[in-house]
Amino acid sequence: MTDRQTLDMWFDPLCPWAWVTSRWLLQVEQVRPVRVRFNVMSLAVLNDGNDSVPQEYADRPDAYFALRREAWGPVRICVAAARAAGPEVLRELYTALGTRIHPAGQQLGDELYRAALADVGLDPNLALAAGSEEYDDELLASHYAGLKPVGFDVGTPIIHAPGPDGTTVAFFGPVVTPAPEGEAAGRLWDGVLLVAGTPGFFELKRSRDTPPILS
Repeated sequence: MTDRQTLDMWFDPLCPWAWVTSRWLLQVEQVRPVRVRFNVMSLAVLNDGNDSVPQEYADRPDAYFALRREAWGPVRICVAAARAAGPEVLRELYTALGTRIHPAGQQLGDELYRAALADVGLDPNLALAAGSEEYDDELLASHYAGLKPVGFDVGTPIIHAPGPDGTTVAFFGPVVTPAPEGEAAGRLWDGVLLVAGTPGFFELKRSRDTPPILS
């Protein structure tokens, strides 16, 4: 598989569903001629001005809004890292952050950020970006680049992929758990691309009856 096509995924490190999707896409790379390029979007930006509280936080809304404030930190660090080392660093940094945040369940904060940065050979002081607005213009540009061809009533993950006629197929999702592996991952990719690339196709959905499996 030498002639690989590049597909782009937009993620927020805090989103557990995006984490599962990203692990699936890395499996797809093993069985289909694609290469995933990771890009940053922001749940903090997406939910700005929205005062509704998800059902799982109905009995602790303060915790939800605190998490939303903290959500600025990881995405700013990702943007700072991409500025310092190039956007390809996001592949490894997302894994370093996401492994700690999701399977390991570590608390967000400076210790987690510095350890993840050190894992990928970056200056741990880039963790200071978490509290800085210096990177917000770049963050917004990346965020809206992901959303523009999909629409603004979706979340993360977002995927842009080359279509069969040379156009870009862009969509939210898939929301799936656990992450399919091996040829099962490839078959899901084939189906998702077929459905999303069908002119006039907009939505296929059912209620979630299980939480994301993060390991």
